[in-house]
Amino acid sequence: MLSLMLATTVLLLIICWPIARWYQVKSYWYNRGVPYLPPHPLMGSMTFLQKQNPAMWFRYLYANFRSPYVGIWLFWRPALVVQSPDIARRILVKDSAIFRNRFLNSGKTDPIGSLNIFTTNDPLWSSIRRRLTPVFTSSKLRNMYGFVSEKSNELVQRIKADMEKDGRANIKIIFTDYTTDVVGTASLGVSSDATITGGGALRAITKDFMHFSFYRGLCWSSIFFFPELVDIFRFSLFPKATTDYFRKIYHEVVAQRGGYEKSSIGNKDLLDALRKIKQDSIRDNEDISDDTLIAQAAVFLQGGFDTTSSILTYCVYELAHQPHLQKKLYDELKEAKEKNGNKELDSVALHGLIYIHCLMKETLRKYTPIGWLDRVATKDYKIDENLTITAGTPVYVNTTGMHYDANYFPDPKKFDPDRFLPENENHLKPFTYMPFGEGPRNCIGRTFAVQNFISALSTICFNYEILPAPNTPLPSEIEYEKKGLFLTPAENIYVVFIPRS
Repeated sequence: MLSLMLATTVLLLIICWPIARWYQVKSYWYNRGVPYLPPHPLMGSMTFLQKQNPAMWFRYLYANFRSPYVGIWLFWRPALVVQSPDIARRILVKDSAIFRNRFLNSGKTDPIGSLNIFTTNDPLWSSIRRRLTPVFTSSKLRNMYGFVSEKSNELVQRIKADMEKDGRANIKIIFTDYTTDVVGTASLGVSSDATITGGGALRAITKDFMHFSFYRGLCWSSIFFFPELVDIFRFSLFPKATTDYFRKIYHEVVAQRGGYEKSSIGNKDLLDALRKIKQDSIRDNEDISDDTLIAQAAVFLQGGFDTTSSILTYCVYELAHQPHLQKKLYDELKEAKEKNGNKELDSVALHGLIYIHCLMKETLRKYTPIGWLDRVATKDYKIDENLTITAGTPVYVNTTGMHYDANYFPDPKKFDPDRFLPENENHLKPFTYMPFGEGPRNCIGRTFAVQNFISALSTICFNYEILPAPNTPLPSEIEYEKKGLFLTPAENIYVVFIPRS
């Protein structure tokens, strides 16, 4: 009888404990007076994963909770979504020392995925960021512009060939070919001819990047939102074949350039900067592994080729449907070229143009590549008089939500580059527009991405008029990738290019 009672008690505890724990979890934000999205018993608030692009979910959250912050759950872990530009400023800048680290993590089983500047945290992050920052100064990037310009001119040839073959051009593919060449050469020091041919070893790798199966989506979702699962299931940011390729190419090119000998290290690109980091670490008896350096090249390629190609795709597609915007851009380019003695515009001349930057900024607002900024509190932090979050709480700044707030950007679904004309941009509320992030952990490759975008767009628009292809959706009807986390088109995007006389 005693054994039966004991067994019954144990069974009741097994049944009741998770129920009691669940009620404790789901009342977490209610007990703190925070508006919240009711959680699912298993997935918490993350039921949208692989059903909807995360950016769409963050916009939904913003539109339905018009409050400075919203409580959500990652599985059973409480997290806070910040929707106030003032609170965002404190987290990203004023109190950034408390929020220096990211919540996402690629785990110890994935060194290339976990050691890069995007996913790693302090103290390694500060060391890598400090050493890489000089690579992305304006003067260094101007030295790379000749190659970028060459690839932009190859775009004109590629478009001509595709138009002659099919009568339309798949800009999603063309622009990923272009950014593969530009970013791949800068990061890995390898030559690539994907802009012209659409193929090559490096292009095969970036094609693999773009393919999001259910499993790949599960890997990325876990890294970004459920990092505790990453080591358990050995999820990785990059497929094994990609990691093996990065290691092979890195060691080959480093050997070709003379290894880590100080006298052989130039000042050419990211790879030279990585070689210098290794040489300095040897001199200073620091333990910086080759995998740490390879990780920087890998994430630079991943983050640079995909986001820039998507922004180019969206911008050109919008221009195809708004010829008056094309004309404004063409007139600006034509006037600048005439002032330059009809010579090709260099990086300095392009940097001084106004409207092309407005187009880029508006594209980044409407089609922000990743719609949130994640941080984690290293200690208890007072959000306001009503709420203090505990150490370890993940925090997400809802950037895409603010980008679609009509109070900051009237008629937010409209593609309107004039918002960013100097006389209008000066009136924008600070920290409502953050496509590259803000604070110490902002995008280190921002200037490089801008250069690649402007070079390609200016070259194309000076040579071609852009029209919508028949039987294609409006910009507002584009479907987005659901298994991935970046805001990339789910389908191919076609336009028609007409040579300018």
